[in-house]
Amino acid sequence: MTRALTRWITYGAASALALTFIAAPTARAQSDASNVDLCNGRNDASPDQQIQGCTELLKSADNNKVLAIIYNNRGNAYVAKAEYDLAIKDYEQAIQDDPQFPKPLNNRGVAYQKKGQYDLAIHDFDAAIKLDPDYANAFANRGETYSKKGDFSSAAKDFDAAIRLQPKLSVLWNERCWARAIVGDLPAALNDCNAAIQSMPGDASPLDSRGLIYLKSSQWDSAIADYTAALKIDSKLATSLYGRGMAELKKGNVPSGNADIATAKSLDPKIAEEFSGYGLKE
Repeated sequence: MTRALTRWITYGAASALALTFIAAPTARAQSDASNVDLCNGRNDASPDQQIQGCTELLKSADNNKVLAIIYNNRGNAYVAKAEYDLAIKDYEQAIQDDPQFPKPLNNRGVAYQKKGQYDLAIHDFDAAIKLDPDYANAFANRGETYSKKGDFSSAAKDFDAAIRLQPKLSVLWNERCWARAIVGDLPAALNDCNAAIQSMPGDASPLDSRGLIYLKSSQWDSAIADYTAALKIDSKLATSLYGRGMAELKKGNVPSGNADIATAKSLDPKIAEEFSGYGLKE
């Protein structure tokens, strides 16, 4: 299941995907401030500009730790362009240059995850966390990957750790809400969703997540209200359409329920299979 975490990336989980910036380049690199800024992605540099800046810096850098940062940053730019194989190659070089640098391990895990290679991704997140046990981004990314594998219990535990380390990151509360709702820990999930809704006004995601809790709790009117509120923000959110349709059917509103479900299926042909995995069937 990818709904929750795909949405998380879309709505700015930049902190979960936090990418490293050059903090202390060599003296030779400092002489070319323009390329340093480009490689760091500063001043709204495009991915292509970042790649160009990093590539130029590689011609003069001679310190392994700095080389690792440059390769890592160029890998980040390749990820932004969805050129994941090139990104992985750069992250591998960064890891080779500085084996104690956890960020390229985390970032390579992200690239593997985007390629659907979840076990490789988890292996990298494990390694990053071993190097830095307080690496909240790696916990969050591993939680996302477990969610994509359908292991929501492990996902919830990783979101626990990420929230402990970054309690002010509202999106993490929403993701833990979703994972807890799916495993059936509904009271705790509801607390998480309420916190996320309060801190994420104007975002459809936590409303959609809370709608699932109410749907699983057979609170049809509350589910319909949350899904409707989410759809006012994002009218093409398939999970909210499908969930509202299911709640309408449960209330006996067959025409409107069937209409919502049909629209949801047109947007996501696998939506019924997804909800079936949550124990919810039409």
